[in-house]
Amino acid sequence: MAIQLVKGTKDLYGSEVLQWQELEQKMRQLCAVFGIGEMRTPMFEFTELFARGVGETTDIVQKEMYTFTDDGNRSLTLRPEGTAGTVRAYIEHGMHNQPQPTKLYYISPTFRCENTQAGRQRQFHQFGVEMFGSYSAAQDAEAISVATTLLEQLGVKNVELRINSLGCTECRNRYNEKLKQFIAEHIDKLCDTCKDRYQRNPLRVLDCKEKGCQEIVAQAPSVLDCLDEECTTHFEKVQSILKEMGIAYTVDPKIVRGLDYYTRTVFEFVSDGLTVCGGGRYDQLVEQCGGKPTGAVGFGMGIERLVMILEKQYGQIEKENNPLIYIGSMGQQGLLKAQALTLQMRKAGIYAECDTVERSVKAQMKYANKINAVYSVVIGDTEIEQNQVELKKIQEGTKENVALSDLLEIIKQKNA
Repeated sequence: MAIQLVKGTKDLYGSEVLQWQELEQKMRQLCAVFGIGEMRTPMFEFTELFARGVGETTDIVQKEMYTFTDDGNRSLTLRPEGTAGTVRAYIEHGMHNQPQPTKLYYISPTFRCENTQAGRQRQFHQFGVEMFGSYSAAQDAEAISVATTLLEQLGVKNVELRINSLGCTECRNRYNEKLKQFIAEHIDKLCDTCKDRYQRNPLRVLDCKEKGCQEIVAQAPSVLDCLDEECTTHFEKVQSILKEMGIAYTVDPKIVRGLDYYTRTVFEFVSDGLTVCGGGRYDQLVEQCGGKPTGAVGFGMGIERLVMILEKQYGQIEKENNPLIYIGSMGQQGLLKAQALTLQMRKAGIYAECDTVERSVKAQMKYANKINAVYSVVIGDTEIEQNQVELKKIQEGTKENVALSDLLEIIKQKNA
């Protein structure tokens, strides 16, 4: 029996991988104009990094991480999210000594052992942006503006930005006590998961997707009522900047995000009922991971989820990478010439194909048609001797005689 794909993973090839490449190219181009540099971290880190950074009470750390012990009896974990590893790199390489803010992005595979569903895999890919070195509301707004601009450029429809503030540690603690009192009055009506969350991390109850729990938490007190003056001012400033930028938003007090490290501003972008991007401020995470106190904000965007939304809104997006020319051959000398000429064209940046299976001429032309080559020629002893080939535009059926020695320059001009 053939070995099959592991559950929760997916192969990308053909037109689908071309679509991903186009998305990634737009992400990289966008980051360039925002002054955001690329960061590539290892796929696995010491488990302690995620336990300390993501939070020991989160579902990710408790249930979803791929953790293993290496030959040195060290506990390692495949990264379940991108922020903690980027924070570790920021500290380890002394990036705080550079002019601030430091703005980084990554496009990388991420791993969580969870139930698979549409747009959610056990190996999934994230486009993430992390910005270090500023406590200002302006940095929150800039991070949000990156995600806003990308979704606009990609043409994602029906996008709604929802924002909230969790306040500082003191604000959060006040709200946790208030929330626990509310939950205690309804504990018997909550799902088993939320009953467990109630003791460990009551904020997580607000994020439950069970209908019964959602109906209860809809009546829960608002975290915004527990913000102190400084956190309230910060949140109001974020909103003022977004308004000036022309970025529409809705304040949603129920947004808490799924990670313990968030402080103050948190946000989500939703399209057609699906969350395509989420993030927020995490001013304590750098210090928790061993660095100096550092203001920071960022977001993560699931690429699988993004592709799914685009296909839902625009239909299956087909991408093609077709050869400009297929160089067919007859006989030994024709094969040699076709191989050499094909390489010359490829070195000139032209997508050219030739026969490497030693098919008949008829089969070669049938293959050229199947791969949607724009032009074709056939080179044999006569063409070499007379320095003439028939250049055919396949779909139109038009033909022209050209000098074999000029073919490279002619195709260069057509490729310009």
